[in-house]
Amino acid sequence: MIRQVLTVSEMAQADAAAIASGTSGLTLMERAGQAVADAVCARFARQSALVFCGPGNNGGDGYVAARVLKERGWPVEVRAFGEPASQDAQAAYARWFGTTKPLNGTLEPGVWIDALFGAGLSRPLEGSAAAAALRMAEAPARVVAVDTPSGVPGDTGKPRGPAARAALTVTFHSKKPAHLLEPGRSRCGEVVVADIGLGATLGQTVENTPELWLARFPWPTAASHKHARGRLVVVSGEAWSTGAARLAARGGLRIGAGLVTVLSPPEALPVNAGHLEAIMLRPFETDLELEQAAKDVDAAVIGPAAGLGEPTLLNVLALARTGAALVLDADAITVFREDPEELFSLLDRDDVLTPHPGEFERLFPGLLAGSPERITAARRAAERAGAVVLLKGSDTVIAAPDGRCAVNANGSPWLATAGSGDVLSGFIGGLVAQGMESFEAACAGAWIHAEAADLHGPGLISEDLPGLAPAVLRRLFDER
Repeated sequence: MIRQVLTVSEMAQADAAAIASGTSGLTLMERAGQAVADAVCARFARQSALVFCGPGNNGGDGYVAARVLKERGWPVEVRAFGEPASQDAQAAYARWFGTTKPLNGTLEPGVWIDALFGAGLSRPLEGSAAAAALRMAEAPARVVAVDTPSGVPGDTGKPRGPAARAALTVTFHSKKPAHLLEPGRSRCGEVVVADIGLGATLGQTVENTPELWLARFPWPTAASHKHARGRLVVVSGEAWSTGAARLAARGGLRIGAGLVTVLSPPEALPVNAGHLEAIMLRPFETDLELEQAAKDVDAAVIGPAAGLGEPTLLNVLALARTGAALVLDADAITVFREDPEELFSLLDRDDVLTPHPGEFERLFPGLLAGSPERITAARRAAERAGAVVLLKGSDTVIAAPDGRCAVNANGSPWLATAGSGDVLSGFIGGLVAQGMESFEAACAGAWIHAEAADLHGPGLISEDLPGLAPAVLRRLFDER
């Protein structure tokens, strides 16, 4: 099932719709608190538990969790930050039959359940709540957060002041942006999504998992041949800058493209020829020759170590004239920094831009810093460019010009190595060449890229990534 990512407002609408359909708010709160207690019991041995309850519905969830744990024989004490303010929270508090003390700076050992403030928090924490959050941030292994760690806003994941950190976060119905976007993602630990009976919801932001694109993955059939599996070209840089293009080309071949060709300046031919086997090689000298060489291909990758001079700009223009789907990375993005609109005028919805934050800033000045979070920035960029935008990072965001957006949840720290982005461009280009829709190809490429990195782990270099892809593909093939 595709995993929706809901904003705080969208989640409130889902709650309201369930209540309007006859499910009381207190019933939803009971289900949420029960889910928190279940998660605690599943992951911790029975021990003392402190439940920190705020005045809102997040605190109400905490009162329910405290009661359920006490009924199961756990020693439980509530530390309250103010009186319950909402009607449902007051009802949950009335059902709590244990010890309640004011929240203070003393937190005894045990499991700490953070139900102070959830995803809807819109102001910095203060007083004893701020002190408790800082104490929880020092010992996250004992913390279970309800919805989000206190101080972490659900829509952005960016604390505005002191914020807790948890080993486990229990949220409800769907993840929120804070569970996927940094720095919130790192503060949430493991995220459990509990079903509390809200029913189906629709949104344009989803978590990037195989459920999103696996049904349309371009597996070969018994009738497939190399020409039917897609023709991909990758444009090489000059003789001293050829490795990046070869990494992209190898990525495209490993991901399944039937014919992959490196188009190379003549002086770079000997270097490329000495390193290529199944990947073909063809020279070009001018942008017109490049256009001719690429006229019958399905997709083209340009940018990895392509150079920042006018030839790269002209080569992008030439490839755009062929009608091939373009994957533009690195230098092919930066070369348009003085006139991004010139690039945007060339692009269509089948093309893919893969910038890291610095390259993103060159094409979309001020957009990332001026957006509340990366989802909004990527979505606005895709709309402005009229193409798919993949904003790289540990929390990679992929956005389509029609408003669809996916956030990668499996980012790997081992990808922080030179050349890994070149392989990603090749993965995406290879999938697009095989006929996969560009947004889904970018999502699939990013997910496979991260999974491949995790297979290797420490010591990974970018040259390893194409060879790791088959193990990921085998697993996907078996699960399809």
